[in-house]
Amino acid sequence: MTGDGKERDPERKRPPSRYSTFVGLAFLVVVVVAAVNTFETNEGGVLGADEAEIGAPLPEFAVPELLGGEDADANIFQDDCESSEIPCPDDQQRTPACQVEVADVIRVCDLFDRPLVLSFWFSTPAECPPTQDVVDRAARRHGGRVNFLSLAVRGEREELAAIVAERGWELPVGWDRDGAVSNLYRVGLCPTVAFVLPGGILSEARVGSDELDRGALGAAIERLIRESERRAEASR
Repeated sequence: MTGDGKERDPERKRPPSRYSTFVGLAFLVVVVVAAVNTFETNEGGVLGADEAEIGAPLPEFAVPELLGGEDADANIFQDDCESSEIPCPDDQQRTPACQVEVADVIRVCDLFDRPLVLSFWFSTPAECPPTQDVVDRAARRHGGRVNFLSLAVRGEREELAAIVAERGWELPVGWDRDGAVSNLYRVGLCPTVAFVLPGGILSEARVGSDELDRGALGAAIERLIRESERRAEASR
């Protein structure tokens, strides 16, 4: 997923990236552990486990919509060049994730205008899709104030689409076909839910189905809304 495919002007200015500290994460090795779809990275840990992540900007990505999007991998490029050379050599140019202009593609930066609940899930184990039922219900309750995005990680598209249709989810669902986004975000277990402040700033992350029980998801969303409002008021 590289954009419209038109030849780019090699002399154009390279836009600065807010996410340069995250670029190295894109190349970490993904390891699938047994049947629980656990991912580890070379740095270890999972999203939200490092306190330094809280309050930091999240990396950008673009993914095809699960229903109707291209059969394509995610774009996780944070800048427009594979090289540090300026100007960028012609053969090193690329389209950053949030400059992709392709139909039926979800760009996460377009969801940074409001608080965002970003949820990752897998087709297996069996208890994984039901956790997204909880997220979908929350999206119906809070959709007017909060953006929601559900990301299906890997899996067969037909099977994933059948799950979405069977369960009647209404929230947007993207497809992380090759697991690039889950690796970039250091997703460890299903579900992993990131609570993101406007502007793409990580507020907190919750991992595992227990974190969605007993109203925990609703409480986390309310905290996210309050913190977003507090920040907006402080910036006036």
